[in-house]
Amino acid sequence: MLKKLFSLLILLFSLSLGASCPDISPREVKHKIEEILKAHVSYRKITPELLKRIFENYIKELDPTKTYFTYDEIETWLDPKEELIQKSLDQFNKANYNEFILIHEALKNAISRRNDLEITAESTELPQNVDSDEFNDLPWVKTSEELFDRLLKIKSLQKEVAESLDEETRELYHKMRKKRRLLREGQILGENQDDTKKWVLTHVLKATCCSLDTHTNYFTPTEANQFMIQVQRRLFGIGAQLKDTLNGLTIVRIVEGGPADLSCKLKINDRIIAVDHEPIIEMDNFEAVELIRGEKGTPVLLSVLRETTEDDEKHSEMIEIEIVRGEIVLEESRLETHLEPFADGVIGHLKLHSFYQDSNTSCSKDLQKAIEKIKKENNLKGLILDLRNNAGGLLDEAVRVSGLFITKGIIVSVKDNHSRLHHSRVQDPRTAWDGPLIVLTNRASASAAEIVAGSLQDYGRALHVGDDHTYGKGSFQTFTLDAANTGKVNPKGEFKVTRGRYYTVSGKSPQLTGVLTDITVPGILSEIDIGESFADFPLENDQIAAHYQDDLSDLPLIQRYQFSVYKNNLQEILTDYTKHLPVLVKNSGVRIKNNKNYQSFLTEIAKKRFDADSVEIFGQSDLQLVECINIMKDLIFLRGTV
Repeated sequence: MLKKLFSLLILLFSLSLGASCPDISPREVKHKIEEILKAHVSYRKITPELLKRIFENYIKELDPTKTYFTYDEIETWLDPKEELIQKSLDQFNKANYNEFILIHEALKNAISRRNDLEITAESTELPQNVDSDEFNDLPWVKTSEELFDRLLKIKSLQKEVAESLDEETRELYHKMRKKRRLLREGQILGENQDDTKKWVLTHVLKATCCSLDTHTNYFTPTEANQFMIQVQRRLFGIGAQLKDTLNGLTIVRIVEGGPADLSCKLKINDRIIAVDHEPIIEMDNFEAVELIRGEKGTPVLLSVLRETTEDDEKHSEMIEIEIVRGEIVLEESRLETHLEPFADGVIGHLKLHSFYQDSNTSCSKDLQKAIEKIKKENNLKGLILDLRNNAGGLLDEAVRVSGLFITKGIIVSVKDNHSRLHHSRVQDPRTAWDGPLIVLTNRASASAAEIVAGSLQDYGRALHVGDDHTYGKGSFQTFTLDAANTGKVNPKGEFKVTRGRYYTVSGKSPQLTGVLTDITVPGILSEIDIGESFADFPLENDQIAAHYQDDLSDLPLIQRYQFSVYKNNLQEILTDYTKHLPVLVKNSGVRIKNNKNYQSFLTEIAKKRFDADSVEIFGQSDLQLVECINIMKDLIFLRGTV
């Protein structure tokens, strides 16, 4: 329970930190919005309904936790009259964002009141037994008294978390909370009119993008860099994991093979207090980290405080350390390989965290190498491709990963904002593995992960096992910064826009529904309400004709001739797994029913407010994966390949 509360409080007090706003003009905002609308799958212009969403989203950006505004202060924009809508729409189309400046001005008074309430709360008795579920789908409060009551309840939850910490950590926790709140308020208020203008225009862009659909986004340069790191699992910096300790950034881990490791200069628990002589103690974490990161081969000077113990007394010494930045590939968050002994061979377990690609490698290449290595060193009996918690990545890589397991054929079809249909194909008939295959997913498996799970299931090439369905993201986006490009981010920011929907070879789209499993094996997310259907403004589901027999209709005539050889040896629809499915489902159900540990686990997660600590005990053996391995053993036995 405490971990759930801690996660809630991180959400309440850390939102919107760290994205410094670019220097962007009203005219440039208008131009970017026009670019986005031109590319979007559904909208071509800002409508009155969209403008209402934009107002609402902008207010949420200002006050995501609903702990500053009262409803009457923002009712004008939350429930705008027709006259205001028409006036604002006309202004918006002329790059006049005055209404958003007025909303921003209203927050200045709200921040002042919030700080007064914080002072009063310090000497007020806190309520007991606060239910954290109260903070799901919060309404706007109507009065200052209700606002104060909400703050007291939040503080009660904070106190519950703090009491589980030791005294030193507890004090740091409270100081960190205050620091983050004041930092965020400072970012919103700005030091001058230019700062205010940047903040307003940046968040007008953000509010506009997320009013179109849940996946269209505007990224500040800092956020764009973070997005690239998530996609590529690589960055340029010193190769150290840092923790904000209020009075600097403390080194908690040094990445093996990174610049910090190779230089042998930095140590665990060193505290960075300045970067290139610029103090970072009062700086936002993201800004400080961005100072440390930089181009490969460039030096960065770190001012470090290092504690030493001499004659049982602690001393701090200040050290200047120069490190040359380099490339850091986050290998552990790309692909993991494990082997499960079985009969006279092994079952391979490959856990793919994202669909990545950079100038040196890609997930499909890394997977192929891993499979070849297993086959060379072992008698590979079956393979489990684990895509749990894989949120996706590059569409082309999803096609290539699927191509490791089928001969030739369409993997995914995309229909763009002009209703044009384009097919992505596997053209190389060679496979990395043609034996027993299971794709393991959960409710957090999304996008590219759903393409792989869905198409391999469609062809009958893999059994799909895991939570009852995947995330349900069947839309595709284009990003103005190429994920494989190592060039610099646009200083005006980048955007990601939803261009259309995608469909697996059967013509089904996972949009909203997700990809349904062949054998449901519950995991820790099985009872959690997550997925596209719970998002704001999701696209509707759609379906097209199946394309198992590829007619090449999306290609120009001259290209169809070049593809004539391609149509030989297309992947057939396999039924080998289908005939064994009733037995596999029955056996799995019996095992889960008779497993007391699993039944206790299911009882716990069914509460939805389960105790994280108790679930972790079950999770130490990863019950979902263990049962998936048992299904694979059954499959191998039934196929007579033991």
